[in-house]
Amino acid sequence: MRPRCMKTDAPATRGHSTGERAATLSRRVTPSAMTTRRFVQVDVFADRPGAGNPLAVVLDADGLDDTTMQAIARWTRLPETTFVFPATSTDASYGIRMFSPRREVPFAGHPSVGTAHVVLEAGLATPHDGLLVQDGIAGKLPLEVVGDGATRTIAVRTPRASVIETASADDPRLRDVLAAMPLGDLPPVLMDGGRRWWLAELASEADLRAATPDWNAIGALAEATGSMGLCAFARSSDPVHHLAVRAFVGSTGHFEDAASGAANATLAAWLADRDALPGSDGRYRISQGREVGHDAIIELHVDGSGDVWSGGRVQSVVRGTIDWR
Repeated sequence: MRPRCMKTDAPATRGHSTGERAATLSRRVTPSAMTTRRFVQVDVFADRPGAGNPLAVVLDADGLDDTTMQAIARWTRLPETTFVFPATSTDASYGIRMFSPRREVPFAGHPSVGTAHVVLEAGLATPHDGLLVQDGIAGKLPLEVVGDGATRTIAVRTPRASVIETASADDPRLRDVLAAMPLGDLPPVLMDGGRRWWLAELASEADLRAATPDWNAIGALAEATGSMGLCAFARSSDPVHHLAVRAFVGSTGHFEDAASGAANATLAAWLADRDALPGSDGRYRISQGREVGHDAIIELHVDGSGDVWSGGRVQSVVRGTIDWR
């Protein structure tokens, strides 16, 4: 998508009328003009800018190919960048593609929630019966919209998660990962909810917040099991959140996720499977990201059908255009 550079003050080409030449210029300039698209950066699962997980959203994405979308996602250097397309069926509100800096992502929670917020702000879709529907690689997924303005919350119904295997702390794959982490009541488990995560309950919130990850061990675990890494959690007596969560990613570099909607959805499915959900009526809140300078709150809901909804508030931080040639 390289720009075409041309002089507009050159004399008319011999044998062509001025009108024909103007039409030729218009055809040549149009592709370059179409490189400018609306761009928004938001903070997801946040009650204020800087508290949650950042996301870039490119609107008007028609005409962008896979290579270009991947290049833009690599350039933003954010956990994910999403691209919004017109809906191709009457039962969807819009189309979506998600990219990390390294690859396309079939599904992730915070990009889904953040993109819905941007689509609503841009007036590109209207909820029907309180729901939007995004259409992506993971299929058509509904998003529940509650309220409006600064207090609006958005939650995505996540793909069904399943138990792959349970393990013990002395499992050779987990031994070094969990060596310095006092465990709670539930056994470690590998869950698949579109992305695979190992989940481990720690004995207390203080133990969780004080934990120092062994990145080499987490990376080896992720590689050996085709997982993202370890999502550790602990129960809390805090009046705002019911669980504290830390997600250690070892599959695409070594880093701690500021707020992970998908990892928390797989955790909710595991807790529901063990009849161990906190809160009431299948609803609870988690705290994540404090150890890496954030302060996200994610709201989880396991409904009567066993589906998990993961969501929260979103803050728009940057609005403008992206000119990618």
